Amino acid sequence: MTTAVQPYRVTPARVLRSEWHKLWTLRSTWINLIATGLLTLGMGVGISAAYDGTGEGGLDTVVFVLLGTQFATINLAVLGILATAGEYSTGQIRATMTAVPRRLPVLWSKAAVLTAVAFALCLCTNLLTFPLAQAFLSDTDQSAALGDPGVLRGLAGNAAALTLLAVMALGLGAVARSVPIATGVYIGLVMILPEVLRMLPYAVVDDAIRYFPAQALQSATAAQSGSGAASPAAALLALALWATASLTAAAAILRRRDV
Repeated sequence: MTTAVQPYRVTPARVLRSEWHKLWTLRSTWINLIATGLLTLGMGVGISAAYDGTGEGGLDTVVFVLLGTQFATINLAVLGILATAGEYSTGQIRATMTAVPRRLPVLWSKAAVLTAVAFALCLCTNLLTFPLAQAFLSDTDQSAALGDPGVLRGLAGNAAALTLLAVMALGLGAVARSVPIATGVYIGLVMILPEVLRMLPYAVVDDAIRYFPAQALQSATAAQSGSGAASPAAALLALALWATASLTAAAAILRRRDV
Protein backbone atom coordinates (compact mmCIF):
# COMPACT_ATOMS: atom_id res chain seq x y z
CA MET A 1 0.00 0.00 0.00
CA THR A 2 1.48 3.34 -1.06
CA THR A 3 1.05 6.58 0.80
CA ALA A 4 -0.01 9.55 -1.25
CA VAL A 5 2.50 12.37 -1.23
CA GLN A 6 1.02 15.51 0.22
CA PRO A 7 1.29 18.46 -2.16
CA TYR A 8 3.38 21.42 -1.12
CA ARG A 9 1.22 23.96 0.72
CA VAL A 10 1.97 27.64 0.85
CA THR A 11 1.32 28.88 4.37
CA PRO A 12 1.97 32.29 5.99
CA ALA A 13 4.62 30.74 8.24
CA ARG A 14 6.48 29.26 5.29
CA VAL A 15 6.38 32.52 3.33
CA LEU A 16 7.60 34.40 6.39
CA ARG A 17 10.43 31.91 6.91
CA SER A 18 11.39 32.19 3.25
CA GLU A 19 11.60 35.99 3.41
CA TRP A 20 13.57 35.82 6.65
CA HIS A 21 16.04 33.44 5.00
CA LYS A 22 16.36 35.62 1.89
CA LEU A 23 17.07 38.74 3.92
CA TRP A 24 19.80 37.19 6.06
CA THR A 25 21.57 35.37 3.23
CA LEU A 26 22.35 38.66 1.46
CA ARG A 27 25.77 40.11 2.23
CA SER A 28 24.32 43.59 1.73
CA THR A 29 22.00 43.03 4.70
CA TRP A 30 24.89 42.39 7.09
CA ILE A 31 26.91 45.31 5.74
CA ASN A 32 23.91 47.62 5.96
CA LEU A 33 22.94 46.68 9.52
CA ILE A 34 26.50 46.79 10.84
CA ALA A 35 27.10 50.18 9.20
CA THR A 36 23.83 51.53 10.61
CA GLY A 37 24.69 50.48 14.14
CA LEU A 38 28.28 51.71 13.99
CA LEU A 39 27.40 55.07 12.46
CA THR A 40 24.71 55.74 15.05
CA LEU A 41 26.96 54.70 17.92
CA GLY A 42 30.11 56.34 16.60
CA MET A 43 28.51 59.66 15.74
CA GLY A 44 26.60 59.82 19.03
CA VAL A 45 29.69 59.15 21.12
CA GLY A 46 31.95 61.28 18.93
CA ILE A 47 29.72 64.36 19.02
CA SER A 48 29.22 63.97 22.77
CA ALA A 49 32.95 63.65 23.40
CA ALA A 50 33.61 66.83 21.42
CA TYR A 51 30.75 68.81 22.93
CA ASP A 52 31.88 71.71 25.12
CA GLY A 53 28.47 72.67 26.46
CA THR A 54 27.84 75.63 24.16
CA GLY A 55 26.32 76.34 20.79
CA GLU A 56 23.50 73.79 20.53
CA GLY A 57 20.68 76.21 21.32
CA GLY A 58 18.77 73.96 23.69
CA LEU A 59 18.60 70.95 21.37
CA ASP A 60 16.74 68.06 22.96
CA THR A 61 19.14 65.63 24.66
CA VAL A 62 17.88 62.47 22.98
CA VAL A 63 17.83 64.15 19.57
CA PHE A 64 21.38 65.38 20.18
CA VAL A 65 22.74 61.96 21.15
CA LEU A 66 20.97 60.24 18.26
CA LEU A 67 22.07 62.61 15.51
CA GLY A 68 23.77 59.60 13.94
CA THR A 69 20.38 58.14 13.09
CA GLN A 70 20.32 60.55 10.15
CA PHE A 71 22.40 57.89 8.43
CA ALA A 72 19.95 55.21 9.53
CA THR A 73 17.12 56.94 7.69
CA ILE A 74 19.01 56.25 4.45
CA ASN A 75 20.63 52.91 5.31
CA LEU A 76 17.43 51.23 6.49
CA ALA A 77 15.48 52.72 3.59
CA VAL A 78 17.96 51.19 1.15
CA LEU A 79 17.57 47.86 2.94
CA GLY A 80 13.79 48.07 2.54
CA ILE A 81 14.03 49.05 -1.11
CA LEU A 82 16.45 46.20 -1.86
CA ALA A 83 14.04 43.74 -0.25
CA THR A 84 11.45 44.50 -2.93
CA ALA A 85 12.93 46.38 -5.91
CA GLY A 86 16.15 44.37 -5.60
CA GLU A 87 14.29 41.19 -6.55
CA TYR A 88 13.00 42.83 -9.71
CA SER A 89 16.48 43.91 -10.74
CA THR A 90 17.85 40.38 -10.35
CA GLY A 91 14.79 38.59 -11.76
CA GLN A 92 14.35 36.57 -8.57
CA ILE A 93 10.85 37.98 -8.25
CA ARG A 94 9.63 35.51 -10.89
CA ALA A 95 10.63 32.54 -8.75
CA THR A 96 9.14 34.19 -5.66
CA MET A 97 5.75 34.83 -7.26
CA THR A 98 5.69 31.40 -8.87
CA ALA A 99 6.11 29.85 -5.43
CA VAL A 100 3.51 32.20 -3.90
CA PRO A 101 0.90 32.90 -6.62
CA ARG A 102 -1.31 34.99 -4.33
CA ARG A 103 1.55 37.55 -4.18
CA LEU A 104 0.34 39.68 -1.27
CA PRO A 105 1.63 37.30 1.44
CA VAL A 106 5.10 37.99 0.04
CA LEU A 107 4.69 41.73 0.57
CA TRP A 108 3.31 41.33 4.10
CA SER A 109 6.08 38.90 5.01
CA LYS A 110 8.79 41.22 3.70
CA ALA A 111 7.31 44.07 5.73
CA ALA A 112 7.07 41.93 8.88
CA VAL A 113 10.65 40.68 8.62
CA LEU A 114 12.00 44.17 7.97
CA THR A 115 9.99 45.55 10.89
CA ALA A 116 11.38 42.98 13.32
CA VAL A 117 14.98 43.41 12.18
CA ALA A 118 14.98 47.21 11.95
CA PHE A 119 13.24 47.81 15.27
CA ALA A 120 15.46 45.39 17.18
CA LEU A 121 18.63 46.89 15.69
CA CYS A 122 17.61 50.51 16.29
CA LEU A 123 16.36 49.97 19.83
CA CYS A 124 19.44 48.03 20.92
CA THR A 125 21.74 50.58 19.29
CA ASN A 126 19.92 53.49 20.92
CA LEU A 127 20.01 51.88 24.36
CA LEU A 128 23.77 51.36 23.97
CA THR A 129 24.55 54.74 22.44
CA PHE A 130 22.74 56.91 24.99
CA PRO A 131 24.58 55.85 28.17
CA LEU A 132 27.94 55.78 26.38
CA ALA A 133 27.36 59.29 25.06
CA GLN A 134 26.19 60.51 28.46
CA ALA A 135 29.55 59.52 29.93
CA PHE A 136 30.94 62.61 28.13
CA LEU A 137 27.96 64.88 28.86
CA SER A 138 27.73 64.64 32.64
CA ASP A 139 28.81 68.27 33.22
CA THR A 140 26.94 69.86 30.32
CA ASP A 141 23.42 71.06 29.58
CA GLN A 142 22.87 67.79 27.64
CA SER A 143 23.31 65.62 30.71
CA ALA A 144 20.46 63.14 31.27
CA ALA A 145 19.80 59.63 32.55
CA LEU A 146 17.76 56.79 31.11
CA GLY A 147 15.26 57.22 33.93
CA ASP A 148 14.61 60.91 33.23
CA PRO A 149 11.15 61.82 31.92
CA GLY A 150 10.75 61.11 28.23
CA VAL A 151 14.20 59.61 27.63
CA LEU A 152 13.26 55.95 27.25
CA ARG A 153 10.17 56.94 25.30
CA GLY A 154 12.35 59.02 22.98
CA LEU A 155 14.81 56.17 22.42
CA ALA A 156 11.99 53.72 21.68
CA GLY A 157 10.12 56.30 19.61
CA ASN A 158 13.18 56.85 17.46
CA ALA A 159 13.50 53.10 16.84
CA ALA A 160 9.80 52.83 15.93
CA ALA A 161 9.98 55.87 13.64
CA LEU A 162 13.04 54.59 11.78
CA THR A 163 11.33 51.23 11.36
CA LEU A 164 8.23 52.84 9.87
CA LEU A 165 10.41 54.83 7.46
CA ALA A 166 12.09 51.59 6.37
CA VAL A 167 8.70 49.96 5.77
CA MET A 168 7.59 52.99 3.78
CA ALA A 169 10.72 52.62 1.64
CA LEU A 170 9.96 48.92 1.16
CA GLY A 171 6.57 49.88 -0.25
CA LEU A 172 8.13 52.46 -2.55
CA GLY A 173 10.50 49.78 -3.82
CA ALA A 174 7.58 47.51 -4.66
CA VAL A 175 5.79 50.36 -6.46
CA ALA A 176 8.79 51.59 -8.47
CA ARG A 177 10.36 48.14 -9.06
CA SER A 178 13.65 49.98 -9.50
CA VAL A 179 16.27 50.57 -6.81
CA PRO A 180 17.50 53.94 -8.17
CA ILE A 181 13.99 55.31 -8.78
CA ALA A 182 12.67 54.20 -5.39
CA THR A 183 15.74 55.63 -3.63
CA GLY A 184 15.33 58.93 -5.45
CA VAL A 185 11.64 59.15 -4.58
CA TYR A 186 12.38 58.36 -0.92
CA ILE A 187 15.12 61.00 -0.64
CA GLY A 188 12.95 63.55 -2.42
CA LEU A 189 9.98 62.89 -0.15
CA VAL A 190 11.92 62.78 3.10
CA MET A 191 14.65 65.38 2.58
CA ILE A 192 13.85 67.69 -0.32
CA LEU A 193 10.07 68.18 -0.57
CA PRO A 194 9.61 69.57 2.99
CA GLU A 195 12.34 72.18 2.39
CA VAL A 196 10.68 73.24 -0.87
CA LEU A 197 7.26 73.50 0.77
CA ARG A 198 8.69 75.67 3.57
CA MET A 199 9.18 78.45 1.00
CA LEU A 200 5.42 78.70 0.48
CA PRO A 201 3.92 81.54 2.57
CA TYR A 202 1.00 79.58 3.94
CA ALA A 203 0.43 78.63 7.57
CA VAL A 204 -1.42 75.46 6.59
CA VAL A 205 1.71 74.25 4.78
CA ASP A 206 3.83 74.79 7.89
CA ASP A 207 1.29 72.82 9.92
CA ALA A 208 1.34 69.97 7.42
CA ILE A 209 5.14 69.79 7.20
CA ARG A 210 5.45 68.78 10.85
CA TYR A 211 3.84 65.45 9.89
CA PHE A 212 6.20 64.75 7.01
CA PRO A 213 8.59 61.81 7.59
CA ALA A 214 11.79 63.61 8.65
CA GLN A 215 9.99 66.09 10.90
CA ALA A 216 7.86 63.34 12.44
CA LEU A 217 11.02 61.34 13.13
CA GLN A 218 12.51 64.21 15.14
CA SER A 219 9.26 64.71 17.06
CA ALA A 220 9.10 61.01 17.92
CA THR A 221 12.72 61.10 19.11
CA ALA A 222 12.56 64.15 21.37
CA ALA A 223 12.28 63.53 25.10
CA GLN A 224 10.38 66.78 25.48
CA SER A 225 8.02 68.06 22.79
CA GLY A 226 9.00 71.47 21.47
CA SER A 227 6.64 74.28 20.58
CA GLY A 228 5.31 73.99 17.05
CA ALA A 229 6.26 70.32 16.79
CA ALA A 230 3.92 67.36 16.63
CA SER A 231 3.45 65.29 19.76
CA PRO A 232 5.34 61.96 19.82
CA ALA A 233 2.09 59.99 19.48
CA ALA A 234 0.88 62.12 16.57
CA ALA A 235 4.29 61.85 14.89
CA LEU A 236 4.29 58.05 15.11
CA LEU A 237 0.71 57.95 13.84
CA ALA A 238 1.71 60.10 10.88
CA LEU A 239 4.63 57.80 10.07
CA ALA A 240 2.35 54.77 10.38
CA LEU A 241 0.00 56.38 7.86
CA TRP A 242 2.90 57.10 5.48
CA ALA A 243 3.99 53.45 5.72
CA THR A 244 0.41 52.21 5.31
CA ALA A 245 -0.13 54.37 2.22
CA SER A 246 3.09 53.07 0.68
CA LEU A 247 2.20 49.42 1.35
CA THR A 248 -1.36 49.92 0.11
CA ALA A 249 -0.09 51.33 -3.18
CA ALA A 250 2.39 48.46 -3.44
CA ALA A 251 -0.34 45.88 -2.80
CA ALA A 252 -2.63 47.40 -5.44
CA ILE A 253 0.11 47.45 -8.06
CA LEU A 254 1.33 43.97 -7.14
CA ARG A 255 -2.12 42.50 -7.77
CA ARG A 256 -2.67 44.28 -11.09
CA ARG A 257 0.72 44.14 -12.81
CA ASP A 258 2.41 41.14 -14.28
CA VAL A 259 5.78 40.26 -12.78
